[in-house]
Amino acid sequence: MNSMPELAITGSNGNIGGTVARFLADAGVPQRLLVRDARRAPDLQGAATSVLDYADPVTSCTALEGVKTLFMVSIREAPDRVKKHFTFVDAAAEAGVQHIVYTSFFRASEDAAFTLAREHFATEERIRASGMDYTFLRNDFFLDSLPLLAGPDGVIRGPAGEGVLAAGAREDVARCAVTVLRDPALHINRVYELTGPEDLSLREVAALLTEGTGRTITYVPETIEEAYASREHYGVEQWQLDAWVSTYLAIAQGQMAGPTSAVRELTGRQPLSLRELLQQRTF
Repeated sequence: MNSMPELAITGSNGNIGGTVARFLADAGVPQRLLVRDARRAPDLQGAATSVLDYADPVTSCTALEGVKTLFMVSIREAPDRVKKHFTFVDAAAEAGVQHIVYTSFFRASEDAAFTLAREHFATEERIRASGMDYTFLRNDFFLDSLPLLAGPDGVIRGPAGEGVLAAGAREDVARCAVTVLRDPALHINRVYELTGPEDLSLREVAALLTEGTGRTITYVPETIEEAYASREHYGVEQWQLDAWVSTYLAIAQGQMAGPTSAVRELTGRQPLSLRELLQQRTF
């Protein structure tokens, strides 16, 4: 295991982790891809593969042996996500990982309106307490996900009022991660709030989506009660409903607003706007 790369990447078969892994491979950086299923790991030049499960400290410790820098992508939303994060963080510390780079959420805090931002903050606190060096990349809501807010009828519904958000592109988050991972010593115990270039209301988002996709999109504000009622038919658990609705509440309360300069400082590039992102996609 000692001959394996000392830089390890989780989530390499996903959106953020996969983009980071590709960028690193393109730059000729050796990396260890940490996956649950080796068959799903991307085939990248200079990449080795190790199998682990966040919930299994034994496989995690083995897969992380010899790793100095770890890129930890938060796993899929689930009721036990924080527990699995804690298990994995503890395994990383036990395995001797020196620096962990974690994908968190914009302005994560224990009392954030967005319920999942509270989970990210809890994971941050576990990492801080572990003794490992850390870098937290706190991304705002993803621009890439904004088209998914509109239902089949082309309406974005939610209790966001006239609040705004500074959503950013996944690609920009990945580029920031690569900058940190290539020279982590420059980013020890730093927290970066990553956003797009502008604040947008959901009315403005709807107008830009209409312009960029050719589909008529509108925004209809809901009360909190209406928001829960309009999502009941999905038949999901309460924690998932709370997460969906609280996304809009965070926008209404200004907790996703306020563009930062972090993307430009880390990458030397202006972050992508929603209009620019839509011009890159085919709908």
